[in-house]
Amino acid sequence: MAVPKKRTTRSKRNMRRSHHGAIGVQLKECPKCRQSVPPHTACANCGTYKGREVIDVMAKLDKKEKKAKAKELDAAQEEGQHAH
Repeated sequence: MAVPKKRTTRSKRNMRRSHHGAIGVQLKECPKCRQSVPPHTACANCGTYKGREVIDVMAKLDKKEKKAKAKELDAAQEEGQHAH
């Protein structure tokens, strides 16, 4: 069985592990509501993916929450149109 002749130093060990570090989560901005969203993921706030609605976010809300959510989405969409 193969056995190392010399002990691996801390420096060599850490240089080998230099690529093992964790990277931060990359987030994109939803083009419709301007919320931070992971790439290749439907927006949880407005339910859109690649410019079309794939999740009906209004379905689970009651009447009062629906009105507030609709108002919020409209305000975000108007703000997005003024930015362009």
